[in-house]
Amino acid sequence: MGAHPRGDAIIRDNRIPQKTLGQWIADNPACLGTKVKDTFQGQLPFLFKVLSVDTALSIQAHPNKELAAKLHAQFPEHYPDANHKPEMAIALTPFEGLCGFRPVEEIVSFLQNVPELRALIGEVAVEQLERSGSDDPRGVSAALRVCFTRLMKSEKKFFVDQLNMLVKRISQEAEEGKDTSGSNGELLLRLHSQYPGDIGCFTIYFLNLVKLEPGEAMFLGANEPHAYLRGDCVECMACSDNTVRAGLTPKFIDVLTLCEMLNYTPAPSSSKIFPAVQSQLDPNVYVYDPPVPDFAIMRIEIPASIKLYLISAIDSASILLVIQGTAVGTSTAAASEMSLCRGSVLFISANESISLHLSSPDGMLLFRACCLL
Repeated sequence: MGAHPRGDAIIRDNRIPQKTLGQWIADNPACLGTKVKDTFQGQLPFLFKVLSVDTALSIQAHPNKELAAKLHAQFPEHYPDANHKPEMAIALTPFEGLCGFRPVEEIVSFLQNVPELRALIGEVAVEQLERSGSDDPRGVSAALRVCFTRLMKSEKKFFVDQLNMLVKRISQEAEEGKDTSGSNGELLLRLHSQYPGDIGCFTIYFLNLVKLEPGEAMFLGANEPHAYLRGDCVECMACSDNTVRAGLTPKFIDVLTLCEMLNYTPAPSSSKIFPAVQSQLDPNVYVYDPPVPDFAIMRIEIPASIKLYLISAIDSASILLVIQGTAVGTSTAAASEMSLCRGSVLFISANESISLHLSSPDGMLLFRACCLL
């Protein structure tokens, strides 16, 4: 849902001459709101998605603006635009993802419990990480970079052999009823069943496993390694399709770029959960406002007791997605009433409001992507 040239949203209202959202915005640039229009050169600055993850999505990171421009100039077939792509995932169901580097003591513990991983990285690099003290963050990051890069660049036959040995060992331990958590066994076997022989299976020993409950979010800034593993989420991001991948994927892999660009600052998994703040203007609205100008998301929970609700006007174009509930929407901008139900999507111009006449016994759950400059 958005106006990226590789996936311009289709307008369903046949009374409107433009066929896509991008065409409509180009003809009606004031719909973006003055600040958004000026800051983002007349473009809608965000993309809004719903993801339903059954098989893990690739180990990846997104470049910052400077690197995105460089990659796009060099390899336009792989990096289709010059924009950065910070993104946020908000869980709709229990959701699992890998995100950011684990605290060093967790990585060291895996290196001691998983000899196959240690063999891939090599004793010299492992010992350097084991010796790096928490009082020297630059030393920790440098040692982490060496270890992760050695893993990701290891020779295919060697890592496949080590992975097969590891999978065999953990499968046997699991059959014998042993605790395999010291080797992250359950997750390793699950990813290996989805991507047999893939180097990405080893990244679970470096990256935090983050578990989100519905309504919880994680924010992924530039250069943050991540992968979505399973669950349903809404996702919002800057308007870009730039992804640097390194594993768990059949798509183009760019290991060198990924290892060069990553943020090697370890942090606990709890720090990866991004909080929503309840709006002071409307207690039904919770705002996720990440540290980038391109987008913010509002979660709107309307209780069953409210039968008439106003989606308030803001000074930004926004996209509204209905997750749960039914209502009839009216607006001064719309020529007729709009029937809204699960899966309905509305584009709302800046400074326009919508009145919802709720008809569902359970209230409504909506998400609204916008730009809060």
